[in-house]
Amino acid sequence: MSNAEWGPLAGLIGTWEGNKGLDVSFHNEDGKVGETGYFERTTFKPFGPVANGLQELYGLDYRTAAWRHGEENDNPFHTEVGYWLYDAANNQVMRCFMVPRGSVIIAGGTAAADATSFTMSANLGVLSYGILSNQYLDENAKTTKYDCTISIDGETFTYDETTVYEHYRSKEPIMHTDRNTMSLVSRDA
Repeated sequence: MSNAEWGPLAGLIGTWEGNKGLDVSFHNEDGKVGETGYFERTTFKPFGPVANGLQELYGLDYRTAAWRHGEENDNPFHTEVGYWLYDAANNQVMRCFMVPRGSVIIAGGTAAADATSFTMSANLGVLSYGILSNQYLDENAKTTKYDCTISIDGETFTYDETTVYEHYRSKEPIMHTDRNTMSLVSRDA
């Protein structure tokens, strides 16, 4: 089997690291939006096909962890687990993931099989490509929108993602952004 079945996700297979991460988010301890630089490691392991009736998906099981600069030997300040999926018949890319704060996002978008850049989005209150949170977050930091743009260029890829949420300590919606440039460490996932 070639990697062609994974379409635009094929270039992500492997282990990646990036030390140029920038997290711009609300810092509860400071009561305001602040910036945090970080190091990140992500692994994408291929699987598939997965048959959903007539739909056939190829996917990447992924795990990511991020450490604030200077804290790389400590517990990560952010982790995610989930799947990236490709539906060739419908030119759909999807990212299904959970963060350990009790939030789940299924984001999706359109991408041709040979695309090297694509965007996936999710919105609160929709049945396809949506957002769910635990009760506390829904009442105090409700996520309403998520967008993520990926660009793959050989042995590097970049992402730029924005999560919009309504925080009880802010009158305006907060734009929580994360971006990083990742370099390939190994194609062995």
